[in-house]
Amino acid sequence: MTHRILIVDDHRDVIRLLHSALESLPHEFEMLEALSGEEAFLELSGKKIDLLVVDYMLPGMTGLELFEKFQKRNEKGQIIFISGTKDRLVRKKLEEAGAYCFFEKPVSLTDFLDAVERALGVELTIMPDENHTHKTMASLLAKFRQSMEAQALILASDFGEVIAKAGSFPQDSLEENIIEGLLSIYRSDIKVSQYIGQQSPLSYHIFPGRELDVMLVPVNKTYALIVAGERIAERKKVLEMTDAMMILKSEIAHVLNEMGLIKEVVQDELPDLSDIFSAEAVPDEQIEDTVSDAELEALFQQKADIGIADVESFWDTAIDAHQSTDMDADKLSYDQARQLGLTPEDGA
Repeated sequence: MTHRILIVDDHRDVIRLLHSALESLPHEFEMLEALSGEEAFLELSGKKIDLLVVDYMLPGMTGLELFEKFQKRNEKGQIIFISGTKDRLVRKKLEEAGAYCFFEKPVSLTDFLDAVERALGVELTIMPDENHTHKTMASLLAKFRQSMEAQALILASDFGEVIAKAGSFPQDSLEENIIEGLLSIYRSDIKVSQYIGQQSPLSYHIFPGRELDVMLVPVNKTYALIVAGERIAERKKVLEMTDAMMILKSEIAHVLNEMGLIKEVVQDELPDLSDIFSAEAVPDEQIEDTVSDAELEALFQQKADIGIADVESFWDTAIDAHQSTDMDADKLSYDQARQLGLTPEDGA
């Protein structure tokens, strides 16, 4: 069965991005495009649309006005709103109007594609049911982000690289600053864990905010999870989040292992270091002489006091040796040449 999808946005780049993402799904879609609400209305008037993907902030006819006209002609049709606005009242208004879901720009393509599949009732390929294997790290994070009702869920390395991400922060700059600050705490966790004999950090850090709460959860010595959302720091929510993060940490470790990014070291796989560092394995010219503590102490006990006369004698001997070794018998010094009249006269 072919489903018809209409994408409406006044930015061609957004339409092109969503169109390309939808083409990656293994379903039969007929995709239509419109740059304005008026243009989209013409498409709605002549064709049955199964799914309307529309920007809320459109010039002229707004996305909400288009939605109302769409509902009158397609009672069973679904709608997905996308918008750059962060206004919570707008989101609430759209949900009350009957929108299937709402995405803030920049749109998480993983979440968007999953929402499309669920809205149309087709086979789920992005985030399948529990009895299916998670295909990618991104889909795993997206699944847990939705179940935890978080705004963003990020897997980052200790070097600050974002490995996978689901959802987004209200501002890109805010996201970068929070990740940088949390990873500095994560690196400190690793050091403290080593001091107290833990292989991996087991700590959880929760930061309540005015509009956004943040949680830092180390996965192991290389990767950490960052969760952001509303009311995460509430007491009841913390308990739920802790249980969910324990499960997520285990699944992430499994996926990272399958991807070859981490591997548990087995004792039998370690090389025999005694063979590598044996005396026979190192060339004689590369072996440096070493002095034991006892030999070094004996050398210090043999030291003698040095007087001024000894110092003067040393330098006299050194000068004589330098003159005897460096001066060539067949060559004259400058003073000798001047005495023999071989140097130019002064002023010449």
